[in-house]
Amino acid sequence: MSICELYAPLEAGDLRIEPLREEHREALRAACVQDSEIWEIYPFCYVGEHFDPQFDSLLASPPGRCVYAVLQGGTVVGMTAWIAFGDPGWSIEIGNSFIVPTLRSTGFNGRLKRLMIDHAFACGYERVVFKVDVINTRSRAAVRKLGAAEEGVMRRERKTWTGRVRDTVLYGLLREDWLGRNDQAAQP
Repeated sequence: MSICELYAPLEAGDLRIEPLREEHREALRAACVQDSEIWEIYPFCYVGEHFDPQFDSLLASPPGRCVYAVLQGGTVVGMTAWIAFGDPGWSIEIGNSFIVPTLRSTGFNGRLKRLMIDHAFACGYERVVFKVDVINTRSRAAVRKLGAAEEGVMRRERKTWTGRVRDTVLYGLLREDWLGRNDQAAQP
């Protein structure tokens, strides 16, 4: 399966993700500006004069990246993406994720990630990967809560838009771990 075949609208209750389109521009801009401080630890900035060039690059669909608008009850509340990682059809990264501050620590992000992980494994993928800035403790905790294993730190992996050189923690979630965990949760 190619990354393009994986890229489909998904929904669960009031949560919906749909391929990013021009129509999402202003709503995503409004969502991103709700937390202007978070962008200091992200690789790219999505506020102020940085927003339009970044949004345009997402719409251009760089090879190996398929970006979604994240909606709650029809309102754009963030973004996320499939990013090519490793062997095509075998391993995929979930990244480029942001949700508005009011939805953090509510379980919304967990629902979003579980929806995507379930879809990836249902489509035949064997591995889902997350790459998180070493200083982003909130995101690191969220990924561990999903059951992903920390696999190591990629030192000096990239330079962020601020010029800070980032160390990136790599997390992996295998199909058998995910399915086994969900089977145990379903048992009385």
